[in-house]
Amino acid sequence: MNYYAGIDLGGTFVKCGIIDEVGNILIKGKIPTGAGRPYAEIAADMARLVTDLAERAGISPADIKAAGVGSPGIADSKNGVIVYSCNLNWDKVPLSKEMQKHLGVPVFVTNDANAAALGESFAGAAKNYPSSIFITLGTGVGGGIILDGVLFEGNRSAGAEIGHMVIRAGGEKCACGRRGCFEAYASATALIRQTKRAMDKDRASQLWKICPNLEDVDGKTAFDGLRAGDKTAEKVVKNYISYLAEGIANLANIFRPNAVVLGGGVCAEGDTLLVPLRRKVNRLLYGGTKYAPVVLTVATLGNDAGLVGAARFAMQNC
Repeated sequence: MNYYAGIDLGGTFVKCGIIDEVGNILIKGKIPTGAGRPYAEIAADMARLVTDLAERAGISPADIKAAGVGSPGIADSKNGVIVYSCNLNWDKVPLSKEMQKHLGVPVFVTNDANAAALGESFAGAAKNYPSSIFITLGTGVGGGIILDGVLFEGNRSAGAEIGHMVIRAGGEKCACGRRGCFEAYASATALIRQTKRAMDKDRASQLWKICPNLEDVDGKTAFDGLRAGDKTAEKVVKNYISYLAEGIANLANIFRPNAVVLGGGVCAEGDTLLVPLRRKVNRLLYGGTKYAPVVLTVATLGNDAGLVGAARFAMQNC
């Protein structure tokens, strides 16, 4: 049995798991990132975490064939360089080379959202589908594209920024500088903004009873209002699902994956979200659903998707 280290590098924590070749997690752990320090110190800590976890799992560090890292920002996977990461304040960091000094095995890097997509494809909700698209609905909209089991990264690993596909020309301003991006309409942040606006316009809405302070509105508020029978909340949810369906359908019509997997807190709404969303996406699919249907489902690996996917990326590249 071959073993691989999968590392999910975040601005606050570094999470790592030792993964076998079929996707089982032998052991996992995390340490503070300590962002702001020299990158060499963080790389050394990451390498030590891999070694410590291997020993705790009862295997020799020498039994680890390779390590993979999912990092925020732009990752040049061919050269093992983090081109830019605002979360870590990194610019052109040779992370693979730095970690290999300590581990003595090949180290491969990719974007964290890409790693999560690969994780769900390898051992999660999309494991039975050759091609899949993973979409995370959080502060922004991220994700990754898997085609015939292989991660699609685009030119110099800078592609697959699915959150910055425009779904409404001239629409809401996005953090990237463009207007009308998928992220500006379908992220959890966007849903919160849409809910607050609706509440401002309708002071009689039951949403005010559910959440008396606008500062406390979250991605669940509108759905709670919908369940309470509030018409304003119903409209917010309906519009949000329409925005989400437009983006999913665009991606499905371009790549025609076997499945689209959704992740993020909004997915906890279950069928309240998924049933109308599936209906709308299916109506928007080019050519309909009979010849090449697209399964729409929810992620299953949770916070482990990134580290499992990082390990899988190492498997595929070493």
